[in-house]
Amino acid sequence: MVVHLPDGKHVIIDSKVSIKAYDLYCSDENESARQLQLREFLKSLRAHVAGLSSKKYQENEKLQPPDFVLMFLPIEGAYMLAVQQDLELHSYAWDKKVVIVCPSTLFATLRTIASLWRIEQQNRYTQQIADEGGKMYDKLVGFVQDMLDIGKQVGRLQQTYDQALNKLQTGAGNLITRAEKMKQLGARASKALPKKWMRRRC
Repeated sequence: MVVHLPDGKHVIIDSKVSIKAYDLYCSDENESARQLQLREFLKSLRAHVAGLSSKKYQENEKLQPPDFVLMFLPIEGAYMLAVQQDLELHSYAWDKKVVIVCPSTLFATLRTIASLWRIEQQNRYTQQIADEGGKMYDKLVGFVQDMLDIGKQVGRLQQTYDQALNKLQTGAGNLITRAEKMKQLGARASKALPKKWMRRRC
């Protein structure tokens, strides 16, 4: 089955585990026969893990599952017997990207997966915020540099303006003074300089 989680995520659960050997183990009264059935049961679980791993359900392009499949063992007693008798069963399954669950651990496992996905999503958003913040800071540095360059250009422009003004009306032998002297000497002109320029000269 496929469990649909929030944010379009999915978890694939396989529940086709054979418990025939487990049933025989529970019903047989002969101890040697029981031990034989127990070995068959554990062997069948490992075989199912290997078969489930080879199907690669988690690579389905239409789904967004984690990188593993849940293998559901529907009988709590069968699960407890398996993990007690085969201490390496969980690690064997995990190496093959299979997680074995039972009725008491299924929902807790699903909640854990959903929580981890939320944390991953939050971390992804945090990284995006950090990336955008870095880009904005770089833009700010560039803007500040541009403003400093504009300030320098304005300063140079003011300096050039002051130099030109000095030649025009404030420096020794400036153009306005010379022009007024020429007018006083009889140069004919139909226009007059603005009074404010004359005041500045004085």
